[in-house]
Formats: sequence, C-alpha cells, structure tokens
Amino acid sequence: MSPELPDDRGLGGLRIAIGSDRAGFAYKRALEADLRRSRQVSAVLDVGVDDRARISYPLIAAAAGHLVAGGKADRALLVCHTGLGMAIAANKVPGLRAVTAHDPYSVRHAVLHNDAQVLALGSGIVGLSVARQLVTTWLNLRFDPHSSAAAKVALLQHIDPSQPLAAPHGELPPADGRSEAL
Repeated sequence: MSPELPDDRGLGGLRIAIGSDRAGFAYKRALEADLRRSRQVSAVLDVGVDDRARISYPLIAAAAGHLVAGGKADRALLVCHTGLGMAIAANKVPGLRAVTAHDPYSVRHAVLHNDAQVLALGSGIVGLSVARQLVTTWLNLRFDPHSSAAAKVALLQHIDPSQPLAAPHGELPPADGRSEAL
C-alpha cells in the first residue's frame, strides 16, 4: 500500500481514539464530528472529556494510548492547550510514538519517518481550520514498514528507559559524558 493513500483494508478504515482536556474540548468535539464523517475512519472511540469534566490530561492520554497499544484503536488524536502535555503523557505508554505537530510537514514526517500513532494538537497554538488540515493529512498517511526509516523505528522499540542505550557503531557518547568514540 502506498504511504499516502487512504487505508484500503476493506473494512472501512482506521479506528481512532480521541480525547482532550477541558482546554481542548471544543476542538475535540469538532474534530470528532469530522472523523465520524470520514470514509477513512471506521470507529471513533471517545475517551473524554465532556464539557463539564475536570480530568487531568495525563489520564486522558493514557486511556487513548492504552487503546492503541492494546490493539483496540489504530491511532489516537489528543487535544490540549499546547499538545505538548498530551504527547508527553501518551509517550509513557510502552510501544507508543506520540508527537505534537503544528504544520503538515511535521505530521507527514511523524507518520512516514517515525510511525507515530498518536497526534497531539494544541488548541491554543493552531486554529481549528489548521487542526482540521493536520488531521486530514494524518489520516491520508501510512508508515511503510519497508522504508529506510523502518530500521530506526525498530530501534525505538528496543529502548528501555531503565537501561543504558547500547549504541551500534559508536554513534552515541558514553553515559558518563566523555567525548571519545565508543
């Protein structure tokens, strides 16, 4: 499948988990409606919040992230004031790659070069029309597991934050800060 063609699995498209904090609620509502109308989306799984809830963004990001990591959703769309907190929180879920993006170029590279499954947007950073454009771009892209980026994405899967990273080919400096090659 071409990385820029709509999903062609034949069953209606992507399952998208969506969530926001209160700052992102209006955008979430608008983007959720767009997703529900999209032929590229087979299901929208709303993990919250509503207009009255006061749930912290890490809980929303984790709920959406666990749906993706558990195979119940293909991707997640998260909205908060800047998108940054949601991305940080979603990246705590093992196996996820979450990004904050403000332009189509970043969305393109996040999917095609980093296989990012989670897109976090900032309602205080981009206008709703830009957010809609970013989501449309995001829906139209697929990571190619045979691309030259695939080996780098595979390395991401092996990073254990509790262990020092063993760098192949001496690419990283030693953990003690010395600058000589490995």
